[in-house]
Amino acid sequence: MEGGWPAGGRLLLCLTASLLLQGRGNTFTINCSGFDQHGVNPAAFQALFDRKAFRPVINYSIPTQVNISFTLSAILEVDAQLQLLTSFLWINMMWDNPFISWNPEECVNINKLTISAENLWIPDIVISESSMTVDKTPPGLTAYVSSEGRVRYDKPGRVTSICNLDIFYFPFDQQNCTFTFSSFLHTVDSMTLGMDKEVWEITDTSRDVIQTQGEWELLGINMATPKISVGSHTYDQIIFYVAIRRRPRLYVINLLVPSSFLVAIDALSFYLPAENENRAPFKITLLLGYNVFLLMMNDLLPASGTPLISVYFALCLSLMVLSLLETIFISYLLHLATTQPPPMPRWLHSLLLHGTRAMKCCPTVSQKGTKGLDLTPAHLPGLKEPVELVGKVPDPREAELCGCPGSTTAGQEDETQKQHLVGLWVQFSHMMDSLLFRLYLLFMATFVITVIVLWNT
Repeated sequence: MEGGWPAGGRLLLCLTASLLLQGRGNTFTINCSGFDQHGVNPAAFQALFDRKAFRPVINYSIPTQVNISFTLSAILEVDAQLQLLTSFLWINMMWDNPFISWNPEECVNINKLTISAENLWIPDIVISESSMTVDKTPPGLTAYVSSEGRVRYDKPGRVTSICNLDIFYFPFDQQNCTFTFSSFLHTVDSMTLGMDKEVWEITDTSRDVIQTQGEWELLGINMATPKISVGSHTYDQIIFYVAIRRRPRLYVINLLVPSSFLVAIDALSFYLPAENENRAPFKITLLLGYNVFLLMMNDLLPASGTPLISVYFALCLSLMVLSLLETIFISYLLHLATTQPPPMPRWLHSLLLHGTRAMKCCPTVSQKGTKGLDLTPAHLPGLKEPVELVGKVPDPREAELCGCPGSTTAGQEDETQKQHLVGLWVQFSHMMDSLLFRLYLLFMATFVITVIVLWNT
């Protein structure tokens, strides 16, 4: 027929197509004859090894599906200053290679083989928060290859990743770090990512195999699968959110408990009488001891930022300094009262009257022999007897002889007024002690409640 194929041409075309199809089938099926006598023959996989530089797909318009999971086996270090998390991960990747296929019945029932990862195409999956120079993976790893072409590659590694650390609630802080798995070169047109396990399986497995019982514990793992666009290219990625919590017991025992003891002792020093000469040296000794304690425990505190515990230490130090200044002021006030007590302003006297009515219990006020503002100041150091303070009171006969009959009455009135002023100033010093003592109690109660709430949340 005119314009048709000749008979010889048709035969040649059919023969060529048959050879091509036969060659295609041999390319995808591995010949495993002799495996039962001489073991695995490397030559049977040579065609597969030659393709390791190319993505294993028959049609390049179809993207390769890579399923990812990981196991967090150790939390090695959390550097708050450099904002780095160092952990040990087992990264699992799984994908299909259509160029791998064999019949297990013809291959002495071999369903799975281990092949060196150097001879296979490995997806370029990286953790975006991790630095390539510190992602330490051991060399010479192998991959599991099944008879259906399923490849499983497990990669352990010590990963140092960037983590946005918030240390304000140190040592009761919780941190949320991320591991973002994505391809370094392949876009969504050539590679898509999926999950090899459910998130709860990854969390439970990590809790079961985690080997470190140090400063940090794993709370949970969540995930998200957003896509990222860089210019005109879109990349697939999987973000794992890892929540970890610090174990605060070490810091509570070494930092908070000693500090609380020193503050409590300083508060109990208000039970020493205000006129006691040993009160100021005692507070100075406590203040020096607290500064030495802060210097020794400085290495346990974060090197950057201002955590809440540093605010607590600053408040403790401020209270102790304020207590020392108040003690010095009271000592000066009582010394002034024993020599020449100044008159008390009316507003201060009114405030004192209201304060003494409200404060029925004060750690430094003696209840015996004291009622209201009528204090006997004879116990104050440096205070003389009434006769010594105003001079010897003359006998009535001597007063008549000297021509000053009213001197005795005037002297007694002056002495009574002076004792009343001394009592007012002593009562004022006791009121200041009581106010500062109650401030200490409020501060310590707030501290205890805050620690309990932060520890249980």
